[in-house]
Amino acid sequence: MSESTRIALVLGATGGIGGETALALARHGWKIRAFARGTSPSTGAQEWDWIKGDAMDQASVVEASNGVHAIVHAVSPPGYRNWATLVLPMIDNTIAAARASGARILLPGTIYNYGPDAFPTLREESPQNATTRKGKIRIELEKKLKDASRQGVRSLIVRFGDFFGPKPGGNWFSQAMVTPNRPLTSITYPGESGVAHEWAYLPDAGEVFAELMDREAELEAFACFHFRGFLDKDGTGMIAAIRRVTGKPSLPVKKLPWFFFKLAAPFNETLRETAANRPLWTTPIELDNTQLIRFLGKEPQTDLDRAVETTLRALGCLAE
Repeated sequence: MSESTRIALVLGATGGIGGETALALARHGWKIRAFARGTSPSTGAQEWDWIKGDAMDQASVVEASNGVHAIVHAVSPPGYRNWATLVLPMIDNTIAAARASGARILLPGTIYNYGPDAFPTLREESPQNATTRKGKIRIELEKKLKDASRQGVRSLIVRFGDFFGPKPGGNWFSQAMVTPNRPLTSITYPGESGVAHEWAYLPDAGEVFAELMDREAELEAFACFHFRGFLDKDGTGMIAAIRRVTGKPSLPVKKLPWFFFKLAAPFNETLRETAANRPLWTTPIELDNTQLIRFLGKEPQTDLDRAVETTLRALGCLAE
């Protein structure tokens, strides 16, 4: 297959990881078919083929997949709402589309799948025994992909830590640590000092998918890799980077009021699911990227300060 014929269907193309993966694939010569609820192109996406659709509508997803070679599954319910009723039907629809088109599914994986028995170092073969409802759903989602691979539906999972990047969206950086469109006067940190935490810069996450797909023929039918990104070894590295970029070495750091989420959890699904994530901030976690390095030879890695500066500027948190 020549590069000029490669077409990727991107479900959730207006989101952070969906949009960045589409941009990276486009840089690598792919034609992008962007599938989203809204059809307003983002920067760099004007040449994409935009399709307005709903990932819950299987017929629309299957129709959009006609002739594609990869399907990026970058959709999830906003605000952690309705996971139990939406997440698994969405992946069923993507699997149906991949079966019809012969495309490989690309899935951004999460650390939600794991429980205390797997921490702190997460490898591809680590046991997946999540204790949260959301984690159990993600386990079932990946199981569906593995089962489908035995029936000829190929997939690629790359597992990331918490995202940050120039596209605001459902990530801890833009929704908790900083406030978009406001100059930074403080940082709100969800974790604890001394506790390691994993971060993935969205453009790097998109790039690793593109580089892996450049060697798609060498991938197993069910392929999975862990992406290290920026490992904040003691919970102070990201804070220090924000302070350096803003030129405010004494920028105050506030603790996230987890007690509020716990109190409000019985009355609000989003806050309930947010509160359930606290162990991922109080437990040291490290993604082992040995297999990825062995396969690619390197991991895409943007300089941290440059990544943070690009992110804060795009979020409207830095003065021009």
